Amino acid sequence: MILVTGANGNLGAAALAALHARGTVAAGGSRTPGEGMRRLDFDDPSSLDLAGVSTLVLVSAGYAEDDRVVARHAAALDAAVRDGVGHVVYTSLTTAGDHLGFALAHRATERLVRASGLPWTILRNGLYAELFGGLLMWAGGDVESAFGDGALAAVSRADLAEAAAVVASDPAPHGGRVYDLVGTPITAGQVADELGVAHRAIGLGEYRRRLLHETPGLLPFQPPMLASIATGIRHGFLDGTAPDLTDLLGRAARAPLATAVAAASAARPEAGD
Repeated sequence: MILVTGANGNLGAAALAALHARGTVAAGGSRTPGEGMRRLDFDDPSSLDLAGVSTLVLVSAGYAEDDRVVARHAAALDAAVRDGVGHVVYTSLTTAGDHLGFALAHRATERLVRASGLPWTILRNGLYAELFGGLLMWAGGDVESAFGDGALAAVSRADLAEAAAVVASDPAPHGGRVYDLVGTPITAGQVADELGVAHRAIGLGEYRRRLLHETPGLLPFQPPMLASIATGIRHGFLDGTAPDLTDLLGRAARAPLATAVAAASAARPEAGD
């Protein structure tokens, strides 16, 4: 059986749905499991029962400081070794993201995966087109960002989920492989053009100020994480392409520009707000 962790999250749920769409027997795991799911709380290693799992799709358990994230992944891998899991597929971060504020937890986990002794595949996922569009800020009917004229080789979450399903369905040919799953470069200006509005670039200092003082609900580690994304895009570190995604999918990737435009449009304030 294939087990997908984080199955109540966006990527985990999409990967599980993609597996089911392929007619593959798969189940989900979550610390808040729904019907038919296993309870998997990475912060409670005693809850990690991976008996009977042939392939584990280990979806990165972010939304915490690096030490906590790495400890979560270590607990999952320890359980995988103990319970005889046959293959681990880890959803990591694109190679070009080494400088990003959340890269360390991914690279540390990759080391743990390699050291586990289990057959493995690492999917280095590019940044979501949904994220790119969602990070554009609406202001007076136009959009602003700290991305400048920089481009992001964005990829839709659905394509990353399908790629994970392709690998997990038949993991043996992908053993010991690292795939760099990035898409087509897009810019904030292109998103704005599709929306029929202007794009105004703001400085990184102003962006950080807004994150720290005008964006409620962010956890302490998130402002530097988001600022690192902005400077990476702005200065051309995240626009490189690779064929791995289309090779795995066996088709062209979904157009990231359309996905980013949809995300930005969904965040657009209603007239009069």
